[in-house]
Amino acid sequence: MKPFTYERVNSPGQAAQAAARTPGSKFIAGGTNLLDLMKLQIEAPRHLIDVNDLGLDKIEKTGDGGLRIGALVSNTDLAADKRVRKDYAVLSRALLAGASGQLRNKATTAGNLLQRTRCPYFYDTNQPCNKRSPGSGCAAIGGYSRQLAVIGSSDACIATHPSDMAVAMRVLDATVETVNPAGATRGIPIAQFHRLPGDTPHLDTVLGRGELITAVTLPKPIGGQHFYHKTRDRASYAFALVSVAAVIQKDGSGRVAIGGVAHKPWRVEAAEANMKQGAKAVTGTLLAGARPTQDNSFKLPLVERTLASVMHEARG
Repeated sequence: MKPFTYERVNSPGQAAQAAARTPGSKFIAGGTNLLDLMKLQIEAPRHLIDVNDLGLDKIEKTGDGGLRIGALVSNTDLAADKRVRKDYAVLSRALLAGASGQLRNKATTAGNLLQRTRCPYFYDTNQPCNKRSPGSGCAAIGGYSRQLAVIGSSDACIATHPSDMAVAMRVLDATVETVNPAGATRGIPIAQFHRLPGDTPHLDTVLGRGELITAVTLPKPIGGQHFYHKTRDRASYAFALVSVAAVIQKDGSGRVAIGGVAHKPWRVEAAEANMKQGAKAVTGTLLAGARPTQDNSFKLPLVERTLASVMHEARG
């Protein structure tokens, strides 16, 4: 691990200003991903800004009947919240599928959204990786790609986003609230928050320099049955090969987002018009334009089968 400086801050605005003032800064809360990356020298921040004392650890009702989730709410507290379990059960189920209890106790809402890919070539500093070192190439393309992206990828990167929580947030149409070093705030729809790789795969999100996540807001409950099905190589504590977050209404209509297949949680609203026609009709639109490799082409039928399982369960 390389040397770095450290400071604690007392307000979101102060945190953003500190990040803008010192190039190479990183915010740290639970540190469940960042510290691992620092130990491997994949991340080498010059300065760490501790944001744990900002009071962003509450879940509150919004004026329109939704929920505002502070950036520092732990995954454990979010999954256990009675309002989340009742009205946003897909989110609770995704969180419980995502990690061990020990990790959930430390991991935060903002940190979960910002965690970096688990592509093995990103973690192997002996291999070229455009996400880790822009312009160096992508060893995953032409390499072992079983766990990697089948859609939304580019000639520069085929990594996937690892978060389970983010897939549920996407199906719920969450909004990410932020503050920048100038004190300006904005709300970013979750659909626009994560980026596709294009020719800049090192940029995971649309956040600007020093911009800090302060909360995630969920709109008022949409009802229906909530599901999160995760297909993985082992029964627990593994990242998704394919995951399906779905909210299905009594008439068979609904929403679907999938994980484990792209650089961001993947949802195509146009595909949801086919929900009453079955899983095959939905996935035909959802995965249009997919570019699987020989190693991971199995993910395409796996998405259809996982969604079919969800739809069968919804029918009771």
